[in-house]
Amino acid sequence: MKVLLDTHVLIWTQDSPSNLGRKTRALVIDPGNEILVSAASTLEIARLVYLGQIVLKVGLDIWLAKALSTLQARSLAIDHRIAQEAYSLPGNFHKDPADRLLVATARLEGATLVTADDLILTYPHAQVLDAHK
Repeated sequence: MKVLLDTHVLIWTQDSPSNLGRKTRALVIDPGNEILVSAASTLEIARLVYLGQIVLKVGLDIWLAKALSTLQARSLAIDHRIAQEAYSLPGNFHKDPADRLLVATARLEGATLVTADDLILTYPHAQVLDAHK
């Protein structure tokens, strides 16, 4: 199974694993699953660090390298297909550009987006999983 982690889920896997539900923890550690992390999440985390809304114990470069290694995750770039899909999503979707990029990435990759974001969880045009489960 391809599993794309929403930004907050990526952070939780490293800094607050107790926020993850049992099913999510099992998905993340199952070597049969392909864990994906979008560059959109790195952008979001960098923004949060810049604004002082989160504090990492090490630099973002070191934190991210460790997270990707620990999760054995594959990094996904934001390419032109994803950028276009982000603003071509079917139905009604909210305006947050990072969420649009993540949903577009999940759709194009055929991945399940693991999130705790209610706006994404209720969007019927993407495969999603509640991170609290």
